Amino acid sequence: MSIQPPLGMLVELTHRCPLQCGYCSNPLNLLKADRELDTATWLSAFAQAEALGVRQVHLSGGEPTLRTDLEALVSCLSGLGIYTNLITAAVTLTRDRVFALRDTGLDHIQVSFQGARPETTELVSRYRGAHEKKRAGARWAREAGLPLTINAPIHRLNIEEVPEFVDLALELDAERLEIANVQYYGWAYLNRANLLPDREAVMRQVDYVERTRADLIGRLNIDFVTPDYYADYPKPCMGGWAADAFVLTPDGMMLPCHAAQSITGLTFETIATRPLRDIWENSESFNRYRGTDWLPEPCQSCPRKEVDFGGCRCQAFAMTGDAGATDPTCIHSPHHGALHDLGPTGDMHHRAIGRVPMEA
Repeated sequence: MSIQPPLGMLVELTHRCPLQCGYCSNPLNLLKADRELDTATWLSAFAQAEALGVRQVHLSGGEPTLRTDLEALVSCLSGLGIYTNLITAAVTLTRDRVFALRDTGLDHIQVSFQGARPETTELVSRYRGAHEKKRAGARWAREAGLPLTINAPIHRLNIEEVPEFVDLALELDAERLEIANVQYYGWAYLNRANLLPDREAVMRQVDYVERTRADLIGRLNIDFVTPDYYADYPKPCMGGWAADAFVLTPDGMMLPCHAAQSITGLTFETIATRPLRDIWENSESFNRYRGTDWLPEPCQSCPRKEVDFGGCRCQAFAMTGDAGATDPTCIHSPHHGALHDLGPTGDMHHRAIGRVPMEA
């Protein structure tokens, strides 16, 4: 099997975050600040990534703006000719910081909104005044001339606000709106009883997005991460395991996807003990589910195997205990019925969900 160089890298600079979103993609065991890589180690990692072929880096967290060296990291990436996208909750941003990041070479800002309404944003994030801080951050990004994406993670509490998310993105002069239905592993899987919308709400959302996306061509690009828990076939997770992108955690662990640590039984290595290129090309964890030769039946005989690569390994593990199983999203999976066990119950307004905030 030919291993192609990666094009993209998601960099989780920290797990520290002032928000407590119950669908957070960070692992259940969050790393404290004293486990984070120092500036010099990150700069070395970026140089290794560029030499391997990486051309786009997404700077994320936790909340990446809590790193005081963020400008130095952006400047390094810019000097290497790598496109940088900052993924932020924006509640800790200031206007001066936005302009400083632009001046050091930042190419794009992506601001996440937990709701299209202030009360929803505060309910989900547990951060007073979050909505207006996010709106301010988005306005500063456009004032600085930076392209802006609004990210809207969709779940039961805000699914009826999808049209309002579109209005919000247009009002803030965003170039792109990402309507991302929550994927159920990690914190989202733990809180799934409070997060999963019902099928009728999902279908209304899908119909609306399909109509609206066509109507707004040339004004707003709407990316839609479809909900796979009511689907017949899985999405091609990450374009295939270790196909063209990877993740670095705050302590330098290298992962094929941001939720891969949820798969117990796989050992992932850090860039402190092994060169980045060697991990990408030769590590057992990256090669375990790479390509299609490993696929079980019915995937191995399926004409879709080069389309979805058997689906999501993390979802398969969460729902079956076997990361090598066919993603239960697939109608041909023997575990497809398990999706019905994830039906929405409870009331998010009266249940405490979320992740524990990290100390600085």
